Amino acid sequence: MTPGARVAAAITVLETTRTGIAAEKALTNWARSARYAGSGDRAAVRDHVFSVLRRWRSCAALGGGDTGRALLLGLLRDQELDPTEFYTGTGHAPPVLSDAEQQAGEAPDAASARDLPDWLWPRFKQALGPGAEAAAQVLRNRAPIVLRVNLRHCTRAQAISGLVDDGIMTQPMETAKSALQVTAGERKISSSKLFKSGGVELQDASSQAAVEAMDLRDGARVLDYCAGGGGKTLAMAALADCAWFAHDISVPRLADLPPRARRAGIDVEILDGSALPRMAPFNMVLCDAPCSGSGTWRRNPEAKWALTPERLRELTELQRQILSEAASLVAPGGRLIYTTCSILTEENQESVDRFLCDFPAWSKLQSRNWPISDQSDGFFFAELSRYS
Repeated sequence: MTPGARVAAAITVLETTRTGIAAEKALTNWARSARYAGSGDRAAVRDHVFSVLRRWRSCAALGGGDTGRALLLGLLRDQELDPTEFYTGTGHAPPVLSDAEQQAGEAPDAASARDLPDWLWPRFKQALGPGAEAAAQVLRNRAPIVLRVNLRHCTRAQAISGLVDDGIMTQPMETAKSALQVTAGERKISSSKLFKSGGVELQDASSQAAVEAMDLRDGARVLDYCAGGGGKTLAMAALADCAWFAHDISVPRLADLPPRARRAGIDVEILDGSALPRMAPFNMVLCDAPCSGSGTWRRNPEAKWALTPERLRELTELQRQILSEAASLVAPGGRLIYTTCSILTEENQESVDRFLCDFPAWSKLQSRNWPISDQSDGFFFAELSRYS
């Protein structure tokens, strides 16, 4: 595909997303209908689409509208590329720009340049203070690709060397002792020997750091209460010899955990809701709660535009319910870990404060925020203790 044809394909995908279809599904549908597109073409179209999704407001301002055609025009201008070299009307490229299109668009104002919904900006400032502007700008760019080294399997230095053999270049990160940032060869990760053998997993550095901050003790019974795909279960299991249990209210989310655990050489017992009271108490219960995902919007930019004040209130109530339910499963003297991939105060410290008001037999041992940065996602961690 020519550069112009890739732009035209991205315009088609964006028009599909404007009808309410998720970007991943729209990209999959396009790829199925475009058998001629190679892996490089698919990656380029994806990059165009997700770059626009991260920068929707500023692209709309620069392109003079929010159609797929205008948004791609705005993106090219944002990237300081000449749109006339892509809108040529030849070789499956989009039609030539009209005079009106060439004159349309303007520099984004301060609000549009942040690429956030207006109602969210005060919450960003409340949560991040002087760092709010920088965080908003970071969310406009691609997230780093980060691997977690299974330290039971190999050292970080050994992982770096082993990945080189498969054409994957990495560098160690300071955020977590098991974290490697991928600098080249990211498409080869899933087929690499280390990934297939459980030596590395994809996991953001701040999430790894939160697991390292947990008070994991050999012999403990540990429940991952909102386990999802089980990434944190596996990360915890790489650091201590415990009895591992996983639960999620959505059973399909757990489907990937058994094969991942086998690959990592870890035994994890999956529990449904009816088994939890019978298997309790646990020495530690992790609640990686459903949240806005505001710390990870580089990876899922559609969530940034879909979040509403009403949905945020629903999420905080759900977090309150989850903490209440999970607390009943913790043994006296045990630990309750609460984490989110959000930077919003009402999902983080305020959720913890509400829980402590509702349950005076609990106290906070520690809490920590990892800010959105070039190196990692935004993340929140709190460790709570139940009095004996």
